[in-house]
Amino acid sequence: MRLGIFAKTFPRKTVEETFDAVRAAGFPAAQFNFACAGLPTLPEDVGEDLAERIVAAAEARGIELVAVSGTFNTIDPDLRKRRDGLRLLRRLIETAERMWIPLVTLCTGTRDPDNMWRRHPDNDAPAAWRDLVQSIRWVLGETETSSVALGIEPEVSNVIDSAVKCRRLLDEIGSSRLKVVMDGANLFHEGDLPRMREVLDEAFELLGPDIALAHAKDLARDGEAGGRAAGTGVLDYDRYLALLRTAGYNGPLVLHGLREDEIAASVAFLQAKLDK
Repeated sequence: MRLGIFAKTFPRKTVEETFDAVRAAGFPAAQFNFACAGLPTLPEDVGEDLAERIVAAAEARGIELVAVSGTFNTIDPDLRKRRDGLRLLRRLIETAERMWIPLVTLCTGTRDPDNMWRRHPDNDAPAAWRDLVQSIRWVLGETETSSVALGIEPEVSNVIDSAVKCRRLLDEIGSSRLKVVMDGANLFHEGDLPRMREVLDEAFELLGPDIALAHAKDLARDGEAGGRAAGTGVLDYDRYLALLRTAGYNGPLVLHGLREDEIAASVAFLQAKLDK
């Protein structure tokens, strides 16, 4: 495995400056976000000139664009917002294919009307599940000739809040283009930390063959998504990395959830673990 990073970790004025910072920090891979180009995460339109400029800037610096963020609230209770997000996601997938980016990462969503990363009790209602399935099926159908995969991530605040639900969704959708983004820091409901090894083992047993991308961050407590720099929390990274290897994952380990001034320490921590 090699290390990568969210390009958005480096707030810069231009794409070229962003990739300069990614390369200077020693990362050969990055997850892109169109915010780095001064656009929304789900842009209305990405012109051919800008797409080519981004690809050229990454290639010139030896940076592989391994994914692009396509997050919006996939089960937004506001149907108009949800439909608009799906329309823009379809465009983003088309853009990703033009840019040779193999994966678009998603947020499976929440019924919270204001924050797509905040848990809501209605996430567990059958209607939330139906809306998620409908959204995923629609976008896969609209882009059925695309080679770009969609990455979903179990995350305790969203409708897919466990590996069990993620497996259920993969099986119900039944598409080879629906993949898993694995982030060990996002799996722990309230009270789960004493069961850390069990929770991690179950996630990889259920989802290991479908992992397309692995994220690296940390958590301080259970019951919410991890939001700390890798190596500064309680996640059992020895177990997490061992499970990734056992699953046959050899792709990038993408850092996020950290400030720029935390990067060096997290890289040193992860590299030492990877070099064992």
